[in-house]
Amino acid sequence: MPTRIASCSCGQVSVTVSEEPIRVSICHCLECQRRTGSVFGAQARFRTQAVEVKGQSQEYVRDGDEGNRIIFHFCPKCGSTVYWSFKGREDFVAVAVGAFAEPSFPAPTVSVYDNRKHAWVGMPAQIEHSA
Repeated sequence: MPTRIASCSCGQVSVTVSEEPIRVSICHCLECQRRTGSVFGAQARFRTQAVEVKGQSQEYVRDGDEGNRIIFHFCPKCGSTVYWSFKGREDFVAVAVGAFAEPSFPAPTVSVYDNRKHAWVGMPAQIEHSA
């Protein structure tokens, strides 16, 4: 099993994962665009028992487009969102792919909210799409 470490920009919050992600996805929803300051969010989902969090984070809670509550954890010092969970789905933790700062990280297999994707953004040929 590989061990990977994700962290915020200043290194105060870190997440160590001890298994491969269950799913790597890209989200084009408008909230992910706002949260990341980019045109999409990229996240890797892991089983909670394979995740170890260190450091102090603050929470931002919002309702997703489908009504699920999402609890984002970000560094109070540098502001980076590092990981999040879903109310009612405590068995999973999502980690921002960019927080791993690992160019060889597994590619996404799912792209969601494609109807909000910027026209100039291209996705891998084999990726599963969702409107």
